[in-house]
Amino acid sequence: MKIFGREPALVLGVVSAALGLVVTFNIGMSAEQAGAITALLSAVGAAVTAALTRPVAPSAFTGVVAAGAALLAAYGFEVSPETVGAVNALVLAVLMLLTRGQVAPVEPKSARTLAS
Repeated sequence: MKIFGREPALVLGVVSAALGLVVTFNIGMSAEQAGAITALLSAVGAAVTAALTRPVAPSAFTGVVAAGAALLAAYGFEVSPETVGAVNALVLAVLMLLTRGQVAPVEPKSARTLAS
């Protein structure tokens, strides 16, 4: 799926950065509003990614973490970038633990060619 010919994550990054810039200029939008908008877009992007990808992509889970952090910030709870990064690392580690049994290494094609 592409949005304006680009990956959705890239479009979301640009929108998020633009909202951040609007907030710094105090042009009719508070940081809470920008955070809520970014959270909504992150959650939608994560849901679309999960719906289109099998097995479920890790970005679906990290998108939920990002949306949760932004929503917490919109309601006055401060979540540091380090905490968000640590939670994302934990989510990815748990995801790897759960999915590792469903994947198996494949011998590289060049090694099979040399062995023949």
